[in-house]
Amino acid sequence: MNRRRFLTIAAASAAVLAGPAEAAPPLARIRGQALGTRVEILLAHPEAQAIGARAMAEIARLEAIFSLHRPSELLRLNETGRLAAPAFELLDCLTLAGRVHAATGGRFDPTVQPLWQLHAARFAAGAAPSAEEIEAAQACTGWERVVFDADEVRLGRGMALTLNGIAQGYIADRVAALLAAEGLQDVLVDTGELAAPAGRPGGGGWPVTLAEEAGHLELRSAALASSAPLGTTFDAEGRAGHILDPRTGRPGLARWRLVSVTGPRAALADAASTAFCLMDRAEIEAALAALPGLRLVALV
Repeated sequence: MNRRRFLTIAAASAAVLAGPAEAAPPLARIRGQALGTRVEILLAHPEAQAIGARAMAEIARLEAIFSLHRPSELLRLNETGRLAAPAFELLDCLTLAGRVHAATGGRFDPTVQPLWQLHAARFAAGAAPSAEEIEAAQACTGWERVVFDADEVRLGRGMALTLNGIAQGYIADRVAALLAAEGLQDVLVDTGELAAPAGRPGGGGWPVTLAEEAGHLELRSAALASSAPLGTTFDAEGRAGHILDPRTGRPGLARWRLVSVTGPRAALADAASTAFCLMDRAEIEAALAALPGLRLVALV
């Protein structure tokens, strides 16, 4: 199992689309890939395939910013520690990440990439990393050491970022915005996180079934993101979850099986659902108060 799947399966598979009710226009399903996971766009339009192709081209453009496994701005930043003239989308995503970092008391922290690489490598070799190795990797983390503006992004010595806990949602937002600019509001964008700018063609919301027997909801004019701490694990026994606690440098305690969040932006819901896996109910409520518009829809 490759590294990206460790990070995307749990965040993406907790919410699955139930088939939409009857709609007047034919509903097209445009499928592709983004950041190593399945993408599906549902829309009703006579030129659905051409519109879908433009959406997939936008996804490819965004992958060239956020990917950790193909040439991208993020990869260049991690390799050199600095990136001149960063794309607007990278700066926007980092700004959102900083907002969630502050609201969650540092639980959401894209600088855990050195820790993630350490755990992935050591568990692949058959054992957890040592306390000394974790301490050394933690010395290369810390959101306060990420500096960025329109001219440059700079990282502290030895640092690297992962945006896998927010970029899937961000891509869903950007694709939804592209479709809205073409006059298409009644669409559903599924990049592992869901963005529904309006409702279904013909009326009503998009019916969504949450995993882990967490119930159902109709998604309309909102985004939805889900995380499952043990949905993907580093170890074969399924005990070392893929969501790392930046305070300890280790997989977080599996307080919850599923966390689902709705909100105005899939990127914010994505990052929040990831951080909430490391928080108790009172901490989650405090974070929600600092992130207006987000709503907890599943915590099991």
